[in-house]
Amino acid sequence: MLFQLLTHPLTRGLSPDAPETTELRRQIIQEKKFLRKLYLEWYARLLADAPDPVAVPGRILEIGSGPGFLKTLRPDCICSEIFYCNSIDIVLNAQALPFADQSLRAIVMVDVLHHIPDVHAFFEESERTLAVGGRIIMLEPWNTAWSRFVYTRFHPEPFLPDATEWSLSEEHAGPLSRANGALPWIVFERDKDTFSNLYPALRINKIALDYPISYLLSGGVSMRSLAPGWAYNFCRMLEKSFLACVQKTAMFAFISLEKTCASKHRAVVKERDAL
Repeated sequence: MLFQLLTHPLTRGLSPDAPETTELRRQIIQEKKFLRKLYLEWYARLLADAPDPVAVPGRILEIGSGPGFLKTLRPDCICSEIFYCNSIDIVLNAQALPFADQSLRAIVMVDVLHHIPDVHAFFEESERTLAVGGRIIMLEPWNTAWSRFVYTRFHPEPFLPDATEWSLSEEHAGPLSRANGALPWIVFERDKDTFSNLYPALRINKIALDYPISYLLSGGVSMRSLAPGWAYNFCRMLEKSFLACVQKTAMFAFISLEKTCASKHRAVVKERDAL
């Protein structure tokens, strides 16, 4: 009953896999002032971590752009989605990127990696398309005691930190409802040695944990906001003041990977398939 009351009226009863739901979520982000400020901070962090275009050639690609507004901040970015939306430049699958080798400076995304059915294919395509020095920069859910409590009880997406596989089942789920919110933690923390062995050209450059309460107060794209826009800066000040606690209660991680050398794509695939 409480969950129904808190559900945002615009998306209540709609399938998360429907393109019109993504369009409505874009409207929600723009209208909810607290949430929009959160997205502005996320975008600023992603763009600040992108390499200098003088040092690393190529454009910035955003994957999963549908509900967001990065294009209004950086018109030169290539904004993409798995299906057509009014706000994107190209429809693509992150597991088969339609770009030339070493043609991208950065790949950025918000809340996307844990929806990709085959992250191995995504990492291989990222290695291929990124220029040396290019980066994959993302904001993703993270596994802590607090986030696990919230995600498993109050969030509609699966959150399975004990999953043995990185891949997601493609049965009985669409492109956005298919997910494992714990997948980024599994890949970059629990199985980080495996990741480093499989993808030596992709160095884990940074993992910064954050946002234990601000996202909850924003209501995200599916729930009503629990805080007004003017409270955002105060909320973020509190979160930053208790940094030690944030490390144990964070709901999200800012993750940056850097391509350090030309990748040996075929060798990586051969080694992965042998495991």
